[in-house]
Amino acid sequence: MSLFLASDHFGYPLKKVIAEHLHKKGVEFEDLGVNSEDEVIDYPDIALKACLTITEGKHQYGILVCGTGLGMAMAANKIPGIYAAPTHDIYSAERAKKSNDSNVMTLGRHIVGPELAKMLVDAWLGSEFGGGRSLPKVQKIREIEKKYMK
Repeated sequence: MSLFLASDHFGYPLKKVIAEHLHKKGVEFEDLGVNSEDEVIDYPDIALKACLTITEGKHQYGILVCGTGLGMAMAANKIPGIYAAPTHDIYSAERAKKSNDSNVMTLGRHIVGPELAKMLVDAWLGSEFGGGRSLPKVQKIREIEKKYMK
C-alpha cells in the first residue's frame, strides 16, 4: 500500500497526530505538507498536489486534513479518479472503503479529536472494497465521472 498524508494549515495539528500514529504502527507514507500552522496554503491547492500523486500512479491512497474535512473532499473529488470521503465516525470510515471504494479519506481538525482520528484512520486503512451489491453503484459513479469530468 502506498499512502500520502497532507493538510492545509488548519489541519496541520491533526495531521501531525496522524503522522505520529502511522509511524508508531509502522505504516509507511509520504508527507506532502504543510509543515506548520504558519505555512498558509489553501486546501484546494494541497488537495490537487496530493491527489495527483494517485492519478500519476505514485500512491494508491491518501489522507487529507483541513478544518472540517469537507473542503478537501470537495476539491479532491473534482480530480478524475479520486474518490474522497469525509469521515467523522468509525462506521463511515469503514464504509467509505468497503462500500464506496474510496481512495482518499478526509478529516476535519475542528470536527474530529486526536484519539478519534487515530481510530478513523485505522478503520479506513483496515478496510477493503467488498464489491458485491456495492459494485454496481460504484460502477455507476465511475460512469458519471466519465460522462461529466472531461
